[in-house]
Amino acid sequence: MGANEEKGGTCGTIFLKYLLFTFNFLFWLAGGVVMGVGVWTLVEKSEYISLLPSKTYAASAYILVLAGAIVMVTGVLGCCATFKEQRRLLRVYFVLLLCIFLLEVLSGVLAYIYYQQLSVELKNSLMETMVKKYEQAEQDHVTRAVDKLQQEFKCCGSNRSDNWADSLWIRSARAEGRAVPDSCCKSPTAGCGARDHPSNIYRVEGGCASKLENLILDHLKIIGMVGVAIASIQVTGMVFTCCLYRSLNADTL
Repeated sequence: MGANEEKGGTCGTIFLKYLLFTFNFLFWLAGGVVMGVGVWTLVEKSEYISLLPSKTYAASAYILVLAGAIVMVTGVLGCCATFKEQRRLLRVYFVLLLCIFLLEVLSGVLAYIYYQQLSVELKNSLMETMVKKYEQAEQDHVTRAVDKLQQEFKCCGSNRSDNWADSLWIRSARAEGRAVPDSCCKSPTAGCGARDHPSNIYRVEGGCASKLENLILDHLKIIGMVGVAIASIQVTGMVFTCCLYRSLNADTL
């Protein structure tokens, strides 16, 4: 009777061990995905981050990169703890899973807060950036970001092309008579911004604020979906870890 119970306990432990190993492999792959999403967010649209009113968006991406790196290390640790059946390593593994879970919750909260305040802040901030910083000293990164934004999304100005009339640069002699930057032109050439007719510039296509807002919202949704998916995997992993830990304790009794 006792031998059967011991055998059943051992079989249960072996089953949980291989189940947790499979989970850790998937978890390691998921860590790579999380890190990839964070890096993609920072690299793909890095120039646009300088146009945003706060650093919350960038902070969410950095947290994802950090969480992804920890996830990959934790996945390797989980495999070692599983096959060596070391309860101390399993405890460390469980704590790391919990820390990663909290990091992802923090990233999700930041993304949600930014989602709520993005629309109003972005419209006001983008207009101020374009008016006061475009083609100004030590603001080359802003100028490049604005030019790329207007060309990529085929827009002109924050809310409309007329917004450029208040620009410090447009009002200065350095603009050389331009009504809008050359990046507003449908076919950009040097000095083409002097003619602000709809046939020449993106005048009727709308401003850039709403298009940048949609871009950021799409990215935040991706960050949110990835965070939820990984969090679900982590909860499963924590359950498996607890089961294996209890099984190992039972086997030693």
